[in-house]
Amino acid sequence: METEQSGTTGFDAAVDGVVAPTDELGGTLRLVRTDDFDSLDPGNTYYAYTWNFLRLIGRTLVTFDTAPGKSGQRLVPDLAESLGESSDGGRTWTYRLRPGLLYEDGTPVVAADVKYAIARSNYGTDVLGVGPTYFRHLLGTDYGGPWREPEVDGPVTVETPDDRTLVLRLAEPFAGMDLLATMPSTTPVPRDRDTGIGYRLGPVATGPYRVESYERGKLVVLERNPHWDPETDPVRRQRAERIEVHLGKDPHEVDRMLLSGEAHIDLAGFGVQPAAQERILADPELRANTDNPLTGFTWIYCLSSRIAPFDNVHCRRAVQFATDKAAMQEAYGGPVGGDIATTILPPTIDGYQPFDRYPVGEDATGDLEAARAELALAGMPDGFRTKIAARKDRLKEYRAAEALSAGLARVGIEAEVLDFPSGDYFDRYGGSPEYLREHGIGIIMFGWGADFPDGYGFFQQIVDGRAIKERGNQNMGELDDPEINGLLDKGAVSGDPEERAAIWHRIDRLTMDHAVIVPYLYPRSLLYRHPDARNVLVTGSFGMYDYVALGAK
Repeated sequence: METEQSGTTGFDAAVDGVVAPTDELGGTLRLVRTDDFDSLDPGNTYYAYTWNFLRLIGRTLVTFDTAPGKSGQRLVPDLAESLGESSDGGRTWTYRLRPGLLYEDGTPVVAADVKYAIARSNYGTDVLGVGPTYFRHLLGTDYGGPWREPEVDGPVTVETPDDRTLVLRLAEPFAGMDLLATMPSTTPVPRDRDTGIGYRLGPVATGPYRVESYERGKLVVLERNPHWDPETDPVRRQRAERIEVHLGKDPHEVDRMLLSGEAHIDLAGFGVQPAAQERILADPELRANTDNPLTGFTWIYCLSSRIAPFDNVHCRRAVQFATDKAAMQEAYGGPVGGDIATTILPPTIDGYQPFDRYPVGEDATGDLEAARAELALAGMPDGFRTKIAARKDRLKEYRAAEALSAGLARVGIEAEVLDFPSGDYFDRYGGSPEYLREHGIGIIMFGWGADFPDGYGFFQQIVDGRAIKERGNQNMGELDDPEINGLLDKGAVSGDPEERAAIWHRIDRLTMDHAVIVPYLYPRSLLYRHPDARNVLVTGSFGMYDYVALGAK
């Protein structure tokens, strides 16, 4: 018999509260997604929904609290007994693991496994090319990675004096290490069970669930991990007997499954399609099962500064002015889909201050005269041709790309929209500078949220010239400005929240001057939660439902 506490219900009830709260074990939780995961390998992933989901399988040094709203950004020790101990002016960070941590097969978790996880994810980009590489930047060593240097025991700047202690010695002070310690790349990986690129099919679990089966593009099934101990875990519970993730569904089929009860939650966390949205908002009973949070992302597209004609700043600025943001907003369902954006930094991150470097008119449809003036300065008064990369399984993004193309055509910019799959988007297509150059793709549709809720976590991977990679690249504009790079370093060492916020705002303005990123929407997702879902809450750390919290009737 299910025991539940009283909880809030109705529209937006999960934004600041918990819908159908329970700690009881339920049945099968069914999630659904239009495409596959980018990767279930914690060292080779960059989608927010994957990071959120992976917390069911793997534990990190630090994690975010299971709590609604802003409280979900609160840092909680996870594998570690406490938050990091800083010394040497912020250059040395020490974490001590909790006793009794086990893998899914009952073998113990040791600090060397965390060191290896950091080594493979940050230095093994010859095999794993998708995830972020903050540790590589901060640890400052020329270690070649576990596949190039298999005889070397990882970076020398990571020490494991015993099985429960991990010491990180940084090249420069970094104030946000506990935020960095929440990332999937600190999920322990036993070296003797690492299968390289194949590890994504069966990561070894430390969390409450383990992978029972994984059929790429079709179905992932999680079962309960018998060696997970809730006494060592401050945030997770086993609220479902089994978890199924149904993959590769058409976007409209996803909505049908949610409304029919064949699925409880859309894994991507981007909300229903416009047709379902219209139906839901017109029906009070259905509307009561939805939430419309500001996600903490910014929907952007990038202009590659190393692909002609976008190596000319005036061509980039012409596109900024010619963008029909109102039409792109409509592709997401109008105001329910988000608020028109003028800054890269979203309102949910400290340092956000509203400004508008490229005004597109009160109706947000574009300033065509300003765009033509920039084209004239570029020496291309009649416009030019380019291509747009977008993910068609993300139907709203693809339609926004089509709206962008139509808007640019008004000033003679012909932009052909190309469609790509989500699963390999960063590894093979949009995140591959070589692919973009070979195919003349100058515009890359994108959405970005902070790797951790801080301006450094938001900006570093997308604007730092030192973060440009040949695979899994997130700095798609290939921006490399010494002033911006220096400001990121300054913000990284600052422990003063006001100083840090001012730095993030300055980076926002400088990046907009370069015009390599065009922000068009601060997204809101109309998330549908089927009434049989339990313990549903929107977490401020991911801007979507907290998958660690979920259960099912």
